[in-house]
Amino acid sequence: MHANDVIEAYVADVCGRLARDQRDDVARELRALLHEELQGRARDAGRAADEVLALAMVRAFGDPVDVAARYRPTLTIIDPADGHQFLKWSATGLVVIWVTGLFVHFSAPADPPLDFLQRLGRWWGDQLIPSLWWPGVLTVWFGLAARSRRRRAPQATGWKPPAQAGTRVNRGLMSLALFGAALGIFILIEPRWILDVFWGGRAAPEAYEALTYTDTFRRVQAPWLLVLLLLQLPLFVASVSSGRRPRVMQRVELELSAVTFAVLAWATLSGPVMRSAVSDLLAKQILGAVAFMVLIDLGVRYRRRLRPAPTP
Repeated sequence: MHANDVIEAYVADVCGRLARDQRDDVARELRALLHEELQGRARDAGRAADEVLALAMVRAFGDPVDVAARYRPTLTIIDPADGHQFLKWSATGLVVIWVTGLFVHFSAPADPPLDFLQRLGRWWGDQLIPSLWWPGVLTVWFGLAARSRRRRAPQATGWKPPAQAGTRVNRGLMSLALFGAALGIFILIEPRWILDVFWGGRAAPEAYEALTYTDTFRRVQAPWLLVLLLLQLPLFVASVSSGRRPRVMQRVELELSAVTFAVLAWATLSGPVMRSAVSDLLAKQILGAVAFMVLIDLGVRYRRRLRPAPTP
């Protein structure tokens, strides 16, 4: 085989692994590069280019699979800048799903009764394995965000400081939190309004009884939760309207979240919340899940704070 035949076979092997719109340009570039390299090796060896010299050269150049990968555009689903965010949200979401599943599986009554290993097995099959949908959803989300950033036109001007001081917030998430707080206020005042909204006051008496708070919860824990939710409302409204969270607001929210977590944990671990046993179990699961999310939010905010704090 002639030296040129070795080069042509190598170029064909490399370019055959590329997209059609790349092959011609890469073939011309790679062919010229290899011929130049072969002539240089032949001069250094003091002999004419032959099959042995060409074969040694292409083997040193690299496996065709690796060489094709150098020419192929890099497929980046998640931008490197988003890597830590992706890992953090994946781990946080999985922990929330797993802990919530553990709480549900180990607190719910079972008929017939289940031992520890049986409940753990059900949690493994019902929660842990199916929870892998969460990293998949995040992969799609971060991939779409990266694609949007790459297609966005570059800014004509350089970086500018924000018009308002403070940390940026996600207005969509803040709007969702505002809606959740308002809904929580209505449910704390009177949970049975849900039956009136969906059934027009024609629900069975047992349904109204199931959504009735115990006297102790209504008198002791509910007022504390109601006050905390009412204090949260103006903070959410300010965050949504301005899109930023000033340092003073961050400090107030951090302290308020700590108190909220303590009251939620107290309400979850103390006596019954609802008169019905089934409704009480569901209410405690919801309160425990909210307390766990507040605790995670506290940890994230604490870790993100500047140390030492900037001077005013």
